[in-house]
Amino acid sequence: MLNPRLDELMTYPFERLSRLLDGVAPPDGVTPISLAVGEPHHAPPSFVATLLAAHADDWGRYPPNRGTPGFRAAVAGWLAARYGLPEGFIDGETHVLPCAGTREALFMFALVAVPQRAAAAAPSAPPPAVLVPNPLYHVYAGAAVMAGAEPVFLSARVENRFLPDFGDLPTDLLDRVALAYLCSPSNPEGAAATLDDLTDLIDLAMAHDFIVAVDECYSEIYDRDPPPGALQAAAAFGARRGDALEHVVVFNSLSKRSSAPGLRSGFVAGGAGAIAAFARLRNFASCQTPLPIVTVAEHLWRDEEHVRTARAGYRARFDVAEASLGGRYGFYRPDGGFFLWLDVGDGTAAARRLWAEAGVRVLPGACLCPDAPEYQPPGARHIRLALVHEPHTIGEALTRLRRVLN
Repeated sequence: MLNPRLDELMTYPFERLSRLLDGVAPPDGVTPISLAVGEPHHAPPSFVATLLAAHADDWGRYPPNRGTPGFRAAVAGWLAARYGLPEGFIDGETHVLPCAGTREALFMFALVAVPQRAAAAAPSAPPPAVLVPNPLYHVYAGAAVMAGAEPVFLSARVENRFLPDFGDLPTDLLDRVALAYLCSPSNPEGAAATLDDLTDLIDLAMAHDFIVAVDECYSEIYDRDPPPGALQAAAAFGARRGDALEHVVVFNSLSKRSSAPGLRSGFVAGGAGAIAAFARLRNFASCQTPLPIVTVAEHLWRDEEHVRTARAGYRARFDVAEASLGGRYGFYRPDGGFFLWLDVGDGTAAARRLWAEAGVRVLPGACLCPDAPEYQPPGARHIRLALVHEPHTIGEALTRLRRVLN
C-alpha cells in the first residue's frame, strides 16, 4: 500500500482529469483535439532509427549503470557549451549519470537527500522538509512523501512571476530542508528563473545545507532568450563554486529537446558527492539505459540542428496562439516550454465545457495542485494547453475554445 499521505495530497493529474470528464462526451460529428498531454507530435531526427538499427547487437548486452564514457562526455560537453561553464567545471566521469527519462531520477533523488538530512537531525526533531512549487509536476510531491519528508508547497502566482518565493521562508523551516525542487522553465507556466533567482536559491542552500534539484527538461524550448541554468549559477560563485556545485543537481532529457519521449533517456548532473550517492542508490534500484539508446543519446546531445528546427516549430505554434488569443484569458508568451497557462476564471468548469461543447481536451490547473483541502490551489482559475500539434490543428482548437468560453 502506498503511503496514505500521498493519496491525500496528490492524485495523478490525468486520473483526476479522467474523473472530471467521466460521462462527458464531445459533440457528435466533431473530431476531438487533445491539448492535455505534453507529448511532442513531431518526429525525432531520422538518424535515431538508423543508429538503433546499426547497434541492434547491443540489445543483447547488459548496459552499465553509469552509461558509456562517450555519453557522459557528450552530456558534459553540451552542458559546458550551452551554459558557458568554465573548463573542467563539469567532468563527465564524476558529475554526470544517465537516467531513464527524468521522472524516475527526480523521484529517486529524494531517497538520497531526505535520509541524509534525517540522519543528521536529533531523534525528536520534526521530519525533513522538501520544498515544492505549486502548481507542480506530481512527481515532486510523491518523492517527498515516499522518502518520509514533509512536502512544503510554495505558491507560484503571477504576482511572483510564477516562481516560488524561497527567500521568504522562516529559518526553522529552512534548517530542516533536505531538498528544494524547481522547474525552470516551469510547468505549467513557462516561467524561467533568472540567474539571480538561481544564485539566490543556491546561496540559501549553502547556508542551510540542502540540495537544489532543478528540473530543466524544457530548457531548449524557448521563445527568445535561452534560459539560464542552475550549473551556470553555481559557476557564478567564483571561489565558492565548488561548494555551490555540491548543493546542485540538474535533470534533463531528450523527451522534449529532441522529441523523443519514447527513448526514455536523460541525465542527472551535479556535485560529485551527490552524484556518487545517487550512483550507489541506482545500483540497487534503477533501470539502466540500454546501450543502443545510450549510443543514440550521445549523438542527440552532440547535435543542435534538430533542436533549432524544433524550437522554430514551437515559435510558429505560439504565433498562432498569440494571433488567436492575444488580449484574452491573460495570454502571454512564456519564457520556455510549450504550454499555455490561461486564466479562464474556473479552470475545472472550463475544461468540462470545452470537452462537452467543442471536443477540446485541456488540463485544469487545479489538477496540477495538491488536492488536500488545506491547500488553496493557485491554479484553480487556469487551464493548461500543450501546443504540441501542428499549427493548423492548434488554430482549430483555439477557435473552438474562443467560441465556447466567450
